Amino acid sequence: MHTLTKTAAASVLAGVGAVAYGSLVERQAYALRRFVLPVLPSGARPIDVLHLSDVHLLPDQRRKRAWISALAELEPDAVINTGDNIAHPESIAPLMEAFAPLRGLPGAFVLGSNDYFAPGRKNPVDYLVRKRTKPRTPRLPTDVLVHELRGSGWVDLTNARGRMTVRGLDIELVGVDDPHLRYDRYAEVAGPADPAADLTMGVVHAPYTRVLDAMTADGADLVLAGHTHGGQLAVPFYGALVTNCDLDRHRVKGVSRWWPGADGIDSAQAPGDAAYLHVSAGLGTSPYAPIRFSCRPEASLLTLVPRP
Repeated sequence: MHTLTKTAAASVLAGVGAVAYGSLVERQAYALRRFVLPVLPSGARPIDVLHLSDVHLLPDQRRKRAWISALAELEPDAVINTGDNIAHPESIAPLMEAFAPLRGLPGAFVLGSNDYFAPGRKNPVDYLVRKRTKPRTPRLPTDVLVHELRGSGWVDLTNARGRMTVRGLDIELVGVDDPHLRYDRYAEVAGPADPAADLTMGVVHAPYTRVLDAMTADGADLVLAGHTHGGQLAVPFYGALVTNCDLDRHRVKGVSRWWPGADGIDSAQAPGDAAYLHVSAGLGTSPYAPIRFSCRPEASLLTLVPRP
């Protein structure tokens, strides 16, 4: 066999192996990420916030539901859900079963596109070139989902402001509907952060820079988002290829800093009053692209501590 032919065959086998690993193993290799964020006032007691995002639940995903339920063993003080919970009209009851041990905790939620529309087949090249089209897939029972999430005691931040008390701390919440669908209406919730609050937190599904700029310009100390799936397919030692929004790929998952005009600027150059941004790579995938590579599905436990 010629050397070129051998090389091509090896490349094909490597590609097949990567696809098999990503679809059969890594997409179900759920990981818990832990981060410590200094965003609380001096003297405050630390609090643990569980950040859930992009569950994309199908009714038969029992392993995923069991893993989510077990997160209650972490004994978080609050829960923030940044959307894309379901992938099927019959997913709401199983989702709420998974969330049951967390219900009653202080929390808040926003919605993502797959809380409104069922996922559908599409050209994967669209994702790579950031092409975005209006969804043409069936509507999901969004009103039922919202009713159940509110019934958990969680604040609905769909283009809304809210408040929650966590271990005696007064947390101001500012949220918008999904920017990926252009449902965000930040002008309806705009305003300076309340200086009386112990923390002002922005919550959004898709971390588009227009929303991040607006929230941090108004004084948000911390912004939580999802949507990106961490790039979903990443290159080892390089990282994500795309973010599925206009966020730079270096902030595609994990903790970074954000301030108005931060787009494309390294977090190391952040001003002292820059907000912390946490983007979750999420727990799921579209049923039509059930693969992750070098980007495990995740939830995050954020320990909020006093500023130095």
